[in-house]
Amino acid sequence: MKKDGKNPTQEESQNKIAELTNDLQRTRADFENYRKQMDAQKAQSIEYAKQDTVKKFLPLIDDLSRAIAATPDLSPLQKNLEKTIAELGLTKINSQPGEAFNPDYHDAIMMEDSNGDKEVISESLRDGYLYNGEVLRPAMVKVKNV
Repeated sequence: MKKDGKNPTQEESQNKIAELTNDLQRTRADFENYRKQMDAQKAQSIEYAKQDTVKKFLPLIDDLSRAIAATPDLSPLQKNLEKTIAELGLTKINSQPGEAFNPDYHDAIMMEDSNGDKEVISESLRDGYLYNGEVLRPAMVKVKNV
């Protein structure tokens, strides 16, 4: 019964049902969008945590690389280190002498006096790494013009 004491008509009832059904569908759609957004944020947070953890291991990787290079007895560890680096999703940035300098991947801390207009790496001072294709740490290099 309506407030005025009259019974609602069948058309009014159907309109009310349609309105409530639309509200329910919108609410379900809003909730599904919210759930998808929360799942995406959760995945992004996990990825950032992984990246941050891997970043904290870079100094240790640098120390191990220097120790292996300085001590020939440790050279069997090189393959294990490279395998572990790959399993972590890390890729070394190419910073060999003669390679073109790219400010997206290389951090030039020194510029050697030379003539020319093309910047190339003259010496690699610290390895840089990509994490899943994104620069985690740029390579530290000396640059010269050729």
